[in-house]
Amino acid sequence: MPTGVALRDPRAELFGAAERVLLRDGPHALTTRAVTAEAGVAKGVLHRHFADFDAFLAELVLDRAGRIATLAAVLNESAGTGTVAGNLSDALTDLFSPVAIAIVALITFRDDLRARLRQAGVAGVPVLTEATAMIASYLAAERDLGRIAADADAGILAPTLIGAGHLLFADRKGTPPEPEAVRKAVTTVIGGVTREPRL
Repeated sequence: MPTGVALRDPRAELFGAAERVLLRDGPHALTTRAVTAEAGVAKGVLHRHFADFDAFLAELVLDRAGRIATLAAVLNESAGTGTVAGNLSDALTDLFSPVAIAIVALITFRDDLRARLRQAGVAGVPVLTEATAMIASYLAAERDLGRIAADADAGILAPTLIGAGHLLFADRKGTPPEPEAVRKAVTTVIGGVTREPRL
């Protein structure tokens, strides 16, 4: 007798189920059984599409990290418009969604997942690594436009902004920080290099 329901897009539906478990119960609760139960399918469905559970988690992480390219395009298009602090504040708020924070926690929590990501040639912590590159690219564009100092080091400012943003948003059970708190962190980090009026 069949168990569960047929999935139209098994990868997307299993990834969505994993995110729901992760957000609701945390990384310690993320198991094959929890994901397939959340998706309403038999355990074998996951193993039909992925070599093992760590392969599934690695692909989930890489898929979610890949979505940062969309945020990066929006941020780069904002160069020269609005204010640098405003653009960065908006980008950090969009970046550090509950799912992104939960994915970073998952990577930190699971040694086998980190090992699998390293085997796949992934450096650093996915999501944070892509986010840092996104911010560095934007800062370089603003530097080229003269809105931040010519000697501003995007390679130092970007990870500083990502670290500050991650700490602000990291409490998965709490409420997100107020926009003013995000803006204050951003202006503190970039205040010495901006070449535009402060609002």
